[in-house]
Amino acid sequence: MFNELSVACYENEVPSFVESAMERLYGNIFSSLLEFRVYGWVAGTTSTYVVNENGEIRTLLLFKKQQRKVQVLNEGIRLPEEEMRRFSNFIFSKYDDVDAISFKAIETDLKRLSFPHQRFNHLEDITLQLPESAETYLASLGKNTRRNIKRYTDRLKKTFPSFEFQVYEAGDIREEDLRAMIEFNRQRMAGKNIESVIDESETKRIIALAKACGLVGIARIDGRIAAGALSFRAGQNYFLNVLAHDPRYDDYWVGFLCCYQTVCECISRAGKEFHFLWGRYDYKFTLGAVQRDLDNVTIYRSRLRQILHPGIAWTQAKDGYLRQTKVWVKYGETRLAQHVRQLIKRVREMKRAAESFVHGRTAT
Repeated sequence: MFNELSVACYENEVPSFVESAMERLYGNIFSSLLEFRVYGWVAGTTSTYVVNENGEIRTLLLFKKQQRKVQVLNEGIRLPEEEMRRFSNFIFSKYDDVDAISFKAIETDLKRLSFPHQRFNHLEDITLQLPESAETYLASLGKNTRRNIKRYTDRLKKTFPSFEFQVYEAGDIREEDLRAMIEFNRQRMAGKNIESVIDESETKRIIALAKACGLVGIARIDGRIAAGALSFRAGQNYFLNVLAHDPRYDDYWVGFLCCYQTVCECISRAGKEFHFLWGRYDYKFTLGAVQRDLDNVTIYRSRLRQILHPGIAWTQAKDGYLRQTKVWVKYGETRLAQHVRQLIKRVREMKRAAESFVHGRTAT
């Protein structure tokens, strides 16, 4: 069968069909109009690029043209080399004054282009493909994981007979539960001498998204929240946003169990993927997820145009190599990387001890 492709561009316009089409094509909260709106997106300055194949949309990208650069807004999506080549050819042909095209946090198989480009890893998305049933999912987990889920669940229920797990969706989600979860998160971060990135403005955005497309699993003991797992739904996929528990229950795996039960609830709602997002924490892999790498890619019209924009090229390179260094320090298996981690740990411990000493003297 002959494939007929056509490309259309709606300049400074986002047509009404875009919202549902993006949800169907990508099923990604970071490539949704809902998320864009919550984070202050302005439609009037956004253009829409559409590729149709035999009358059906196969690619849909939103972008902004800023001076001599085009920034693609879609994030977290899979974008094959073929589609990136087609988009680049289109943009450079349509806009004579555009020298660079930037993609942020995309999964791509890009290897070769006729245009010079930079590609650096930006972050990872730890993703779980959801099976058809919770029983199949449990059976897919490791033997020790299955045993621990049962053991800690039994122990939790025996120690706290009032324990219960409840699920809320969208408008039924309670703001006080979300704020309690965020406070648990702050306490955990503070225990590591790290300031939480969830301030009041971000809290309000999380609440807004939760009320629109959220699913939250809540564990309660004596009627009070003990743990919670909040995810956002986009299409048939779920994206974990906040997972936190009351530190009083550190010894009971309540956060892990809450996350596991929430994944099972997503399966019961015919979910296809559960995205744990960034951070290579052991619990994500224990629950069966695998790593997807998301990259930043900048494509230049020519080598000369790249040289004429040293700020863009330098920023991409600086951020990319800094990311590589952080990943090496945090996850590297070489002896040197392990020594660096130990040194950082000791410095943090010394800093906490010094702060405690100062606070103690101030109090007296």
